Order: sequence, then structure tokens, then C-alpha cells
Amino acid sequence: MFAALSPERVASLTCLSVGHPAAFAAAGWEQREKSWYMLLFQFPGVAEHWLAADDFANLPSWSRHPDIDSVVAHLRDPAGLTASLALYRAILPPESLIRPPTELPPIHAPTMGLWSTEDFAITEQALTGTAAFVHGPWRYERIDGIGHWPQLDAPNQVNALLLDFLTSLPAPTTATAGGTPVR
Repeated sequence: MFAALSPERVASLTCLSVGHPAAFAAAGWEQREKSWYMLLFQFPGVAEHWLAADDFANLPSWSRHPDIDSVVAHLRDPAGLTASLALYRAILPPESLIRPPTELPPIHAPTMGLWSTEDFAITEQALTGTAAFVHGPWRYERIDGIGHWPQLDAPNQVNALLLDFLTSLPAPTTATAGGTPVR
């Protein structure tokens, strides 16, 4: 959303395991099934109880986060748990799962989407569909055999893709006092 709404502040965009909101909405029932937790997180008290029950026993098997101990340590603080859930409550109210997505301007920044085949939360269609909303250069990368946290599960592979993408971009321009772009 930031790249669409503030294009002057975005030189490039890389989407790791997340796509454009309209592509997410268009990804169909498989994506909605994978997004069940987003609906659960809308219910204050219920979500906190489910997550915190038995010292966060549900979290490792559901999230498959590779650094789960540090995540649980953060979430044990009730303020940390509430803040984490507040993100979902602010940007993904329940009606967003059934109504048309908010229309956004196209993304003009060079954009790379990265999806991994074992992602429990995002379908490939939700990420590849992002291309329709990018009017700048688009690149798609798929990593086999890892989950929703590619930057943690395969940091060397993700970093190599990021470096290749970023070094392929034209040099950024800045404006002079006279407003003429220079390299």
C-alpha cells in the first residue's frame, strides 16, 4: 500500500510472502482458507486466549516460524501480543475478506515478488497476481521447499535474489535545486 500511495518515496519494492491487496482478494477460496487466522485475530480476547493457551502451544505448529522462541518471548508480554494482533485488526477487518478490495493506484516502482512453495499463509496466485497492479518493472521468484518465512528459512538464497534484483535496477535519481533529475 505504501508503494502505491507514496510512489515518490519508494525506489523499489520487494514482496516476501505477501502480495497486492487486490491480488490477495482475487486469489479465491484457497487463499481465504489459508487466511483463517486473520479472521480469528479480529476477536479481542478470543485470539489472545487461543494464542497464549498452554504457553503459546498453538503457535509453533500453526506459524512454523523458525525463530519461534524469540517470537513467544515477545508475545508473552501482553502489550506485545496486543500490538501484534492490532496490526491485523487495523488493516484486515472481517469485511475485507468478502468485499472488493480498496482501489489503489498502480505501483510504479520496480517490484520483485518472492513466494515459497511451502507457504502456509499465501497462495502463489496471491503473489503472481500482484503483477497486474505493478506498472513498473516486475520480477517473480519462486523458492521450492521452504515456508512463509523465506528470509529466515533460506537467508542466503533470498539475499542473493535481493542483490541480483537491486543491482539490476537503474541508478536512483535525485532532484537538483532547479528540479532537474540527475544520476
